[in-house]
Amino acid sequence: MLFRIMRRQFSKPLAALILFGLSLFAAGPALAHNIPVDALVQAYMKPQGHVLQVLMRMPLKSYADGDYYHNADGSVDLAKADGPLRTAAQVALFENLKVLENGRQLPFPHIVAVRMSLDEDQSFASYSQALAHMKAPPLPEKTSIMWDQAKLDVLFEYPIQSEQSNFSIHAAFDRLALHETTALQFMSPNGVTRAYALAGDAGLVSMDPNWINAATRFVDMGFHHILEGIDHLLFLFCLVIPFRRIRPLVPVITAFTIAHSITLIASAYGYAPDAQWFPPLIEMLIAVSIVYMALENIVVLKPQHRWIITFFFGLVHGFGFSWVLRDTLQFAGSHVLLSLLSFNVGVELGQLFMLALFVPALNLLFRHVVGYRVGSIILSAIVAHQAWHWMEDRWDALSQFPVPSITPEGILSTIPWLMALVVMGAALWLVSLIAKRWGTETAPEIPEHAAE
Repeated sequence: MLFRIMRRQFSKPLAALILFGLSLFAAGPALAHNIPVDALVQAYMKPQGHVLQVLMRMPLKSYADGDYYHNADGSVDLAKADGPLRTAAQVALFENLKVLENGRQLPFPHIVAVRMSLDEDQSFASYSQALAHMKAPPLPEKTSIMWDQAKLDVLFEYPIQSEQSNFSIHAAFDRLALHETTALQFMSPNGVTRAYALAGDAGLVSMDPNWINAATRFVDMGFHHILEGIDHLLFLFCLVIPFRRIRPLVPVITAFTIAHSITLIASAYGYAPDAQWFPPLIEMLIAVSIVYMALENIVVLKPQHRWIITFFFGLVHGFGFSWVLRDTLQFAGSHVLLSLLSFNVGVELGQLFMLALFVPALNLLFRHVVGYRVGSIILSAIVAHQAWHWMEDRWDALSQFPVPSITPEGILSTIPWLMALVVMGAALWLVSLIAKRWGTETAPEIPEHAAE
């Protein structure tokens, strides 16, 4: 009886609440503004005396909350557009842009000029054109322009202590579109222009980094890259399985580091092939290197001269590392070589960190769970299985590209690499002879119960 009374008393309010919630849910998509898929924000920054001048352009469709005055045909009333445009500049740009001078955040900028431009306007092709465009008269008031087919152009200034200061920015424009890119040019007082392409929220970026900032950034980048690259980690894991001690791994890891440093630096300076088929080829060869190392662990009881084959595979992995730096070398400033070496240091630190985890874990596994020989076969087989699938998938991706034609120019372009491979092969052969002569050839120690 009590249940029936409660049901009668609360059924109507509950039904009303449910209907209200459903109405909000249904109205949500209709009320929400569509976010553009792509958006490009163009920016120029130039310190002059005690003023940092900034020019910015963004598509107005990325800011759908503007309250514009409209004409009868739906176009924007340009005579009344100044206020809404300043609001759009503040909300969409200034509130998501932090500019720092010598590590100190600058106060809110002064808006010098703001205007709406036609979508096909090309005035921001250069700094001088953009500045002249902002100082020119605005669009005639009779111009018919829709707000979502226009661009917002802003000229604003920050008060600074000196044009020689170290400037950095944090542009968090990732909410303007699903895929937002900020194309920024910084014109330093010494006449050097640095171009940046910042995807979404790229974090704090120094406009003219010193060598300490560049080195620190790229060491951190290299360390995290090796931890996030599952294929590189599996290759490293296969190297560790037969050794399980740090000392005999030193020549192997050193050979890998030297090799990937060679191709990484060469690729960064433009000596790698730029054909479209080259990246998928390298990705497939990386998978091949993992399969080979895993199979060698299964078939060969005591792998000899592993550092030599590791060197050649390191050349392949170096090209893979170089593609990580294609979009990040812009943050090196004038310290490109230092940044490349710092990235290698970060990779080496990441490898040492993983070795410190792999070696004791394998020793515990082979001592208390399964014998060395059986355990190494099982682990290597699992790795080989995964890498084989990668190899098949990457071969399918590579096969989508047409077979490159052999031309005299192509043959000539391979001669320097062939000569380099011959020289490196001779050097490796000489080092192996010296190592064998002096008894320094390192091989994995196989315990007495290896056959278990």
